[in-house]
Amino acid sequence: MLTLVFVILLFMVFGKLLIFALKAAWGISKILCTVVLLPLILVGLVIIGLVKIVLPVLLVIGIISLLLPKLNMN
Repeated sequence: MLTLVFVILLFMVFGKLLIFALKAAWGISKILCTVVLLPLILVGLVIIGLVKIVLPVLLVIGIISLLLPKLNMN
């Protein structure tokens, strides 16, 4: 009986740790993609001569980043 209680509590604790780890990994991956990966992709596109694709992407990202904080305040 005591073993069963121990196993249940063990799964509860490690389940919460697993959920916390997944949330932390998701947050780190979002920051990594935003800060590192997106600028590298845009610079790479400029280097190979695809400026016609980069400028609209930058405009869309800029407009979203300007409007998003104002939308979250409501």
